[in-house]
Amino acid sequence: MGVMSARTQSSETVHRAGFACFVGRPNAGKSTLTNALVGQKVAITSNRPQTTRHTVRGIVHRPDAQLILVDTPGLHKPRTLLGERLNDVVRTTWAEVDVIGFCLPADQKLGPGDRFIAKELAGIRKTPKVAVVTKTDLVDSKALAEQLIAVDRLGKELGIEWAEIIPVSAVGDRQVGLLADLLVPLLPEGPALYPEGDLTDEPEQVMVAELIREAALEGVRDELPHSIAVVVEEMLPREDRPADRPLLDIHANVYIERPSQKGIIIGPKGARLKEVGMKSRRHIEALLGTPVYLDLHVKVAKDWQRDPKQLRRLGF
Repeated sequence: MGVMSARTQSSETVHRAGFACFVGRPNAGKSTLTNALVGQKVAITSNRPQTTRHTVRGIVHRPDAQLILVDTPGLHKPRTLLGERLNDVVRTTWAEVDVIGFCLPADQKLGPGDRFIAKELAGIRKTPKVAVVTKTDLVDSKALAEQLIAVDRLGKELGIEWAEIIPVSAVGDRQVGLLADLLVPLLPEGPALYPEGDLTDEPEQVMVAELIREAALEGVRDELPHSIAVVVEEMLPREDRPADRPLLDIHANVYIERPSQKGIIIGPKGARLKEVGMKSRRHIEALLGTPVYLDLHVKVAKDWQRDPKQLRRLGF
């Protein structure tokens, strides 16, 4: 009895922390899975190699562990030197993270794209790999079973030893918690690396808000010097776009203090707001290197400058 209690005691104090990345071809469900794990919409995708170098996409905080999800740029068959460089960055990241989740949608047969990524994964010896069969809500149990067998076979064929093969549905929230349970033991022991409450180190969202705010202030500085705050509610890649023509949907609110200021920002027949949208969209697209659909709304947040709760929500 004494031994038992001593054992449980020690295992309770072990805390793990580490990095995971999800890989898979476009639309394999990586962003949706990240959002489901973190419990908030945080993933934004963009195909810029320099910023995705180690962008933290989300942080899963648990009493016993902290799982930090990082982005890697998409791996693709290199047609250019940049493509090769990009692939090197990917390989380096894969070798540096503690666990790799390979996402394969349940509703699509394994294709050349999956095989290409799997071959690359096979070359990364040390990092544990978990095969995550996503979108299980779209198939029946027979099709799912066949896909799990196919994934297992792919691993054997390429000499990949899957640490786990797990079916999940992020949309139906099926097995997402279990996925976290299976990833955690693969992380190294150690203290939390990010403070509790951090969900992501989203610099993009902050920069985008700043660009919109600048554009909104441009013509009205005299009338509304400070009473504009911008909150980017979400940035999500538009579903079902071809890989070479991505579109990022950005929904943002421009907050002002008083209803009387609304007309100033919106302008006659909405002309000013349209101008703000066009101007900031150009800057945002230049910053993110991807086409953007910007959805802007003007809202009144009463005296937000003096209200600590509002200020917190508006990111001050």
